[in-house]
Amino acid sequence: MNEGTELKRTLTLFQVVMLGLAWNTPMIYFSVFGVAYEGSSGFLTPAYAVAVLAVLFTGASYAVMAKKLPISGSAYTFVKKTMNPKLGFVVGWVLLLNYLFAPIIACITFGIFLNAQFPSIPPSVWIIGLTVILAVITIFGVNSSANISSIFVMLQLIFIVVFSLFMIHGLLNGAGTGTVLSMQPFLESEMSLSIVLAGASIVIFSFLGFDTMTTLSEETINPKKTIPRAIFIMIAIVGVLHVITSYFIQLIVPNFTFQNPDSAALELVSVVGGSLLSSFFITVLIAAIFTQGLASVTAVSRLLFVMGRDSILPKKFFGYIHPKYKTPVLNIIFSSVVALLAIFITIDVALRFVNFGALTAFFFVNLCVITLYFSNKKKGAERATFKSKFVNLISPLIGAAFIAWLLFLLDLPTLIGGFTWVAVGLLYLAYLTKGFKRPLPESEASENIIINRRQKSRIMRGGSGGQV
Repeated sequence: MNEGTELKRTLTLFQVVMLGLAWNTPMIYFSVFGVAYEGSSGFLTPAYAVAVLAVLFTGASYAVMAKKLPISGSAYTFVKKTMNPKLGFVVGWVLLLNYLFAPIIACITFGIFLNAQFPSIPPSVWIIGLTVILAVITIFGVNSSANISSIFVMLQLIFIVVFSLFMIHGLLNGAGTGTVLSMQPFLESEMSLSIVLAGASIVIFSFLGFDTMTTLSEETINPKKTIPRAIFIMIAIVGVLHVITSYFIQLIVPNFTFQNPDSAALELVSVVGGSLLSSFFITVLIAAIFTQGLASVTAVSRLLFVMGRDSILPKKFFGYIHPKYKTPVLNIIFSSVVALLAIFITIDVALRFVNFGALTAFFFVNLCVITLYFSNKKKGAERATFKSKFVNLISPLIGAAFIAWLLFLLDLPTLIGGFTWVAVGLLYLAYLTKGFKRPLPESEASENIIINRRQKSRIMRGGSGGQV
């Protein structure tokens, strides 16, 4: 078995944005609609608006870190390099909850909706079939994942626009509140801050793709510029889509009720657009679930690769790159086997564990930016300008406070499960460090990536007359 240490750098800005949107899956809005509607007590618009605000500050922190540390690994790498290697391990361990459960969510929803269409075939058959197909496509390379994702993401965006047009047409013809311009979704008398924040802690799942983007740094062309731009583009697209969709839903069906949270979106689409729109919805949703699964397997395999390359996880297995396809094949197979847990658990459980992992990572990435600010200031490398203070101190402080609030609004079983996972990680860390007495294994690979990039940058700046 041949081992490699480098990924292939081919992704453009468009492809990174599409992979981020694919992981997010714009249609995930409908997949988790019932759970989100119940969790926010029907106040979806303010819940999504608060979630957008929270992730804007955190997204800015990810952009700062992606520019300063353009290597794969996401929050794991950021915390390890800027705060403490052992703390970085703990954050990476918690982040695995997010990444390992994301493909599970895709498989669960795929099985639910296809079983609804073909009741004679059990959900487990669809789950196993999807898992195998996703593994095969992901093994062939990140480019094939990105190209397939782009097609399906565009299809989802078209559906959401069409769905919104149906709602606008209904409102103009007297349905619901009978108006397309109203402050009602934001000014309901029964709405409270605690209800809105509780809803935001659930719907924030719809904005997690920017973390995934940072796992693609080593496969992206000019990651220092591309990744930060992609983060803000993706947040803007998802934020606008989800807030506007929620706004029109609250106007067209202000007192919407449904029989089953898992199929609430199908009931909603039927009310708004009838059987024709429902058929279109099912087709697009199945394609969207497939895309989200594809992006999720891609992302988790890259995080496992970085942790394996750093010898945090067994290097021969998790740090292996296929010599031909330049992809972490064994990680893809491993994460696909884990995804089969979709046969046994519910989407609500998976969603809450994803949120626990993501929110924990978000909190620490904000702290990373603050740590770097004070470190650079102490060294005299940080200029005391208002822009510098806002980007590197004020913004991440606001982001950390928002995320901490949302994190502890998760229900008690989720917090217990999440902290139990942390405890298991600490036991594994104690094993790796011989009772916390030794440092974690150092990674030369990621350091070499940064050093080589800096050397190339100096050569290019120092070159003259076309000579390097």
